[in-house]
Amino acid sequence: MKTDKIEIATGVVHEVPEDLEEVLRASSELLTIWNGLTPIARNEWICWVTIVKKEETRKEHINRLREELLEGKKRPCCWPGCPHRNENAKKWFST
Repeated sequence: MKTDKIEIATGVVHEVPEDLEEVLRASSELLTIWNGLTPIARNEWICWVTIVKKEETRKEHINRLREELLEGKKRPCCWPGCPHRNENAKKWFST
């Protein structure tokens, strides 16, 4: 199935960045899973990918996102939540 025409759902606060969009479009299965997540779950994944400082860490997060979504996980493990929408999570990050 061609995925370049399928809309990619966003998060509550965050938009899907280009590097993540490329990974999602590379697999119709992954894109279907992604679009089936709740907006809050998508938001958590996007924030978890984009909040890191190093490019290599970001790539690792994108790879882990792909693997874990295909395994059936809905949210990033051990993540206190998006500090951009969750007041309690702000203590963990300097945003």
